[in-house]
Amino acid sequence: MGVRAEEALDLNVDGLADYLRCNHSVYMQAGDKLYYLTDVNDHYWRAQDTSVLNHKNHYTDCSDLVPTVSEFLVLPFVDGKTIADAGEVVFYESTKPRSEVEAEAAAAGVEPED
Repeated sequence: MGVRAEEALDLNVDGLADYLRCNHSVYMQAGDKLYYLTDVNDHYWRAQDTSVLNHKNHYTDCSDLVPTVSEFLVLPFVDGKTIADAGEVVFYESTKPRSEVEAEAAAAGVEPED
């Protein structure tokens, strides 16, 4: 689970499939709801509701798991609508938390970049 970047991506629904295939996850703002769109070990795709956390303090699934990005993009998880039919949506990069970046840098024996 990443952290939502502050700045919105220059990304629209038409470019979403390619973005997900390359980056594996993205945050999506649709109205007042924030979703985390992500893969599961490169095999399945799902949407998660960021406003509801489970017992592990992770986002909860709000869509079915499906094996392809194409199938994922037509799931009606945004108030019964697909991403394309949800109206105006804004996408944000999913970044690593600073603590994770620092831990990876320490393990590699390098200083993290500011």
